[in-house]
Amino acid sequence: MFNLFKKKELKHVIGSPAKGKAILLKEVNDPTFAEEMLGKGAAVIPEEGKIYAPADGEIGMVFDTLHAVSMTADFGAEILIHVGLDTVKMNGDGFTGHVKAGDHVKKGDLLLEVDLEKVKAAGYDTVTPVLVCNTPDYESVEGVQPGDVNAGDDLVIIS
Repeated sequence: MFNLFKKKELKHVIGSPAKGKAILLKEVNDPTFAEEMLGKGAAVIPEEGKIYAPADGEIGMVFDTLHAVSMTADFGAEILIHVGLDTVKMNGDGFTGHVKAGDHVKKGDLLLEVDLEKVKAAGYDTVTPVLVCNTPDYESVEGVQPGDVNAGDDLVIIS
């Protein structure tokens, strides 16, 4: 009658960091991501070279090569956004950072810009995995159904 003993189900959403096509993590052509070694999540094949914050939170690290950003969402999820596969080898060429460690960001704030054509010309895949590195802290971490997404659209649901 009062639902006193009903467990409250908390859901959190991580948005897409870019406009593009959402895919399942298992479709990423890299076993580190596809086999969820770093955590569960989803990936986006970006159409545009702007990477946005997928949630409100604090930037933990911006890799020197600007190919990846880690952050902790205000609700506790440790998120890794990894732009492209093996793009660390580009040593930052074609990447521009807009945030630094310690910055507090809002969902939708610009984190990075990447020249997608330069990445492709260098022979790298632009697929961008979005991982919850502390997956074991949650009951469920699931990517949404594959398909077209805009930056900010639901990409990963956490409960």
